[in-house]
Amino acid sequence: MDAFKTLTGTAIPFGQRNVDTDVIIPAEYLKSISRSGLGRGAFKTIRFNADGSENPEAIFNQPQYKGAPILIAGDNFGCGSSREHAAWALADLGVKAIIAPSYSDIFSGNAFKNGLLAVVLPQDAVDRLLEVATEAEITIDLENQVVTTPFQDRFSFEIDPFRKHCLMNGLDEIGITLQMGDNIAAYEATQKATKPWLSGKAGIERQG
Repeated sequence: MDAFKTLTGTAIPFGQRNVDTDVIIPAEYLKSISRSGLGRGAFKTIRFNADGSENPEAIFNQPQYKGAPILIAGDNFGCGSSREHAAWALADLGVKAIIAPSYSDIFSGNAFKNGLLAVVLPQDAVDRLLEVATEAEITIDLENQVVTTPFQDRFSFEIDPFRKHCLMNGLDEIGITLQMGDNIAAYEATQKATKPWLSGKAGIERQG
């Protein structure tokens, strides 16, 4: 997982409220067990017309926002089902951070586990960023927990210290476990020395 410290880039001024995970990634893509390739289905019902043609009016299809690393959304983003594919699809679309007034708890957890920063800001701050995003880039400074713009806007946000540590150091659950590799190895060595039957060695020695 890539470390997240400071991100400056174009933000998609999406802003819709109560966007559920079925909108983020339709159920037809849930058969995939791969995290790559899901970006093509992200926001499919918004990006494409019923006949499969691309909707040029959709915010995600406008040239200036394609591949943008920041998504500005409305209240209760990621509600609905618990599908982790929603976080996978956003990441594959190029999104590295989301800014919204609130999120579904399950989506927020899935986003964190997949290296996506979910910033919570008040609605008035989100409204201002939606305005700025139409003409300038936005900066998210995770270390100092602040979102800034070229127009001297400065919005502080809170984040769980553990999640902040993991995101800034690029640590997913496997990475956290590997940090304790020496302790795990020492424990296993002690277990083998004091309880050899757990590894089957005692039985082998008796047979010999």
